[in-house]
Amino acid sequence: MARTDDARALLREILVTAADLLPDEAAGTLTANLPHLSNACSDQLARQLADELNATETIFPGTQLRRVFKLVSGWNPADALF
Repeated sequence: MARTDDARALLREILVTAADLLPDEAAGTLTANLPHLSNACSDQLARQLADELNATETIFPGTQLRRVFKLVSGWNPADALF
């Protein structure tokens, strides 16, 4: 992102959005399912951030579960026809 304020706004939106946390002991993962954000551009950037974070294969502290971030939703505002 070209502007620091835009990056801060995106991170703020991600951090205040409720996510579903799904531990899977068998797979060794803790998945954070984040619903779609306010617009398609934010979704794309959040997906890129998730890909970068997933590539680190970070273990959630105090567990043996690898953190996985996904952008998911039953309804995608970018798909809406107006």
